[in-house]
Amino acid sequence: MADGALSPGVNLEAFSQAIAAIQALRSSVTRVFDCLKDGMRNKETLEGREKGFVAVFQESLHSVSRDLGELERLSNLVGKPSENHPLHNSGLLSLDPVQDKTPLYSQLLQAYKWSNKLQYHAGLASGLLNQQSLKRSANQMGVSAKRRPKAQPTTLVLPPQYVDDVISRIDRMFPEMSIQLSRPNGTSAMLLVTLGKVLKVIVVMRSLFIDRTIVKGYNENVYTEDGKLDIWSKSNYQVFQKVTDHATTALLHYQLPQMPDVVVRSFMTWLRSYIKLFQAPCQRCGKFLQDGLPPTWRDFRTLEAFHDTCRQ
Repeated sequence: MADGALSPGVNLEAFSQAIAAIQALRSSVTRVFDCLKDGMRNKETLEGREKGFVAVFQESLHSVSRDLGELERLSNLVGKPSENHPLHNSGLLSLDPVQDKTPLYSQLLQAYKWSNKLQYHAGLASGLLNQQSLKRSANQMGVSAKRRPKAQPTTLVLPPQYVDDVISRIDRMFPEMSIQLSRPNGTSAMLLVTLGKVLKVIVVMRSLFIDRTIVKGYNENVYTEDGKLDIWSKSNYQVFQKVTDHATTALLHYQLPQMPDVVVRSFMTWLRSYIKLFQAPCQRCGKFLQDGLPPTWRDFRTLEAFHDTCRQ
């Protein structure tokens, strides 16, 4: 067979003959299906129809086998087209005659295509993220933002008179709750909240931010020997120790740094719900006592009473 016109890595004449072989193979396969479709016809006896069908079917299968073998022979003569990629001198790796043992060039092409696709998707993701205007992203902060001194929040340095006014308004909101404010250590406020004849709460504040709460029984001593509020001793009763733990959880729930007065008012509203600590049944089980304790948990939204195990 003549070599014919050649392109880089491709025998064009063999390529043309291979196309013709593909058409011949498709025709042979079509005749096979036509033979199966027509079945046994044009014979008077059953034996004659069977012999005629078998002969035609065998001839069709031989044609398919012959055309398929010719196509395989021509496919080996066509050659493999060269893959042009901007890989510079790495294209010389494709000249290695032992591609089956060291397929370095094909792996390099695959990695190059994967890298291009990754770069494309990364560009799309970057465009979508930039549209969101993330205020706290690392790109917008930059190096200069890290060196810039941080501005002190103004809510941490509220004047004592403003704090006194907020506490006074909250005290007037709840007649059954009395609040005594003192400043034994400078500007930081300490509150002694008495809720009816049920309990007493010591609230340690930093401006209008609540740092610590301790709940004790109404008849328990809340002062130290020198007459100051005892902010370290726990209650002697397990029920008030439970309420202290729940009050600490409430401090973490009610968080609104931009409006600290709303946080204090919300916490006091939640604390007021303990006015019926020993009178309200559990909303889940309907019992007043469980393991010897009343419902010590109050829901942050509905203020309903639950036992510590029933709220789960």
